[in-house]
Amino acid sequence: MKFISWNVAGFRSCLKKGFSEFFSFIDADIFCIQEAKITDKELEFRPKNYEIYMNQAAKKGYSGTLIYTKHKPQNVTYGMGIEEHDKEGRMITLEFSNFFLINVYVPNSKRGLLRLDYRMIWENDFKNYIQKLEQKKPVIFCGDLNVCHEEIDIANPKTNVRSAGFTMEERNKFRDLLAAGYIDTFRYQNPNKVMYTWWSYFRNARERNIGWRLDYFIISKKLIPNFKKAYIFNEVQGSDHCPIGLDIEMENGDEN
Repeated sequence: MKFISWNVAGFRSCLKKGFSEFFSFIDADIFCIQEAKITDKELEFRPKNYEIYMNQAAKKGYSGTLIYTKHKPQNVTYGMGIEEHDKEGRMITLEFSNFFLINVYVPNSKRGLLRLDYRMIWENDFKNYIQKLEQKKPVIFCGDLNVCHEEIDIANPKTNVRSAGFTMEERNKFRDLLAAGYIDTFRYQNPNKVMYTWWSYFRNARERNIGWRLDYFIISKKLIPNFKKAYIFNEVQGSDHCPIGLDIEMENGDEN
């Protein structure tokens, strides 16, 4: 199965910048979108042969997650069952016969780390959520996790030590999450490769490749034998993030 994840930074804008061409070209089994910033009524992109699941934020034009899937899930869950988190539309979980897939847009700690305390609460609750799922079957989760795990994942580590997304608090939470039984597929495949998934719009950061790796496919260690390849499509435009991908051998994914 081929999975794609992309923070589109506003779906309507991204659609005007080549999204549908990439979607058709990549022909993913499951395509996860973060920061859709759109309502179901406003969603015009409805390709044939795909089920569509959307979790929109209570606040219009903010956050929001979206999944296109060729494979009908057994069950769909929106959020993690905690009102404080779920009102922002940041999570969709699809349950298939032999795995869970979570599309997640992790809260940004914001400039001045105004939301860092909240982010720590989110991290604890998210870890608890996936570990409960893990007791039933393996978990794949993907999206904009809003953290650079190690110095190799950010262009300027020394000057960003207290920047949102690269604080030790956020990195340690991510490290703890991996230690609970998960792997970062791109880093597992490429221990020393420098690639980024987000670039600021300022000062031609993308052209200069001054970026951050904020987007991930994480899988249960149980799925390592199934893992085939992780991708970063850093040449694809349309957002300040680029798409990422995962090829993984999964049987009985289709519940039709």
